[in-house]
Amino acid sequence: MAPSAHPSSSPLLTSKEEEKYADVKWDELEFALVPTDYMYVAKYKQGESFSEGEIVPYGDISISPCAGILNYGQGLFEGLKAYRTEDGRITLFRPDENALRMQTGADRLCMTPPSPDQFVEAVKQTVLANNKWVPPPGKGALYIRPLLIGTGAILGVASAPEYTFLIYTSPVGNYHKASSGLNLKVDDKHRRAHSGGTGGVKSCTNYSPVVKSLIEAKSSVFSDVLFLDAATGKNIEEISTCNIFILKGNIVSTPPTSGTILPGITRKSISELARDIGYQIQERNVSVDELLEAEEVFCTGTAMVLKAVETVTFHDKKIKYKTGEEALSTKLHLMLTNIQTGVVEDHKGWMVDISS
Repeated sequence: MAPSAHPSSSPLLTSKEEEKYADVKWDELEFALVPTDYMYVAKYKQGESFSEGEIVPYGDISISPCAGILNYGQGLFEGLKAYRTEDGRITLFRPDENALRMQTGADRLCMTPPSPDQFVEAVKQTVLANNKWVPPPGKGALYIRPLLIGTGAILGVASAPEYTFLIYTSPVGNYHKASSGLNLKVDDKHRRAHSGGTGGVKSCTNYSPVVKSLIEAKSSVFSDVLFLDAATGKNIEEISTCNIFILKGNIVSTPPTSGTILPGITRKSISELARDIGYQIQERNVSVDELLEAEEVFCTGTAMVLKAVETVTFHDKKIKYKTGEEALSTKLHLMLTNIQTGVVEDHKGWMVDISS
């Protein structure tokens, strides 16, 4: 499949600078697949260690019809981004956290993962191989998708005898293109995860069950869906692909990652930044009633980074929240993106420079 190639439209790029970039209309990037040149592939076979892995041309892969991923959904994925700074460096945001999260997920799904060191090194290799696809500063990011999938043939329900660790990339723009805040619908019929399940890891099987609710919500002009807990149906948990926070007074609250909610890396980072500027962070159960009484609501995730929620609709009640320049969500978004894009010095040790 050929990349979606277009002439660069940015008047800020000189002809020499354009040689560093792929032929893409950077100003028109959306959160959609733009295939890049290369991907990383490593294999594991039962009783052996993961292969060293190699960079190969991006393309289709061949697996058995009896593969664990196809028959039993034995698969995990991660998502992280590479950024190009104003001074031309290429950086990664907290790749070690994604490596550790894949370890946790692999343990839950009885899979053999690559080591954290191999994970991070593989991400670096993949980004550097596709360096011309990292957007110019301020034009987006290179989204990185590591996959760990059961590719070995297995007929009965069991751990696959072979795994493939694969990483591909795509330049992306904003996940939600609209500049205004999100308009969420609370889904009180379907449940995303239950205690003891896989809601707390990034299992491939977590995501297709939310699509029906998401399509129905978007057909009614909502941005996304907010799911409730399976145990009581009274507490908020996650949006379809991201974490949620509420603000009231000086307290920022977010549901706990106690097995049904993914421990988001952006979530963790935003909590730390909010604490740095004097807010109290609480990880606790948050009821729908508290959500409806909040002053601000915002969502976090690798794809969207941080996005304010403008409205929440629950049954026939629609609540509007504070957004705009004075909102905490705006301040936190700027703080995080300034670190990610190198506008301010990274005192957190979050960014990994891979330019050299």
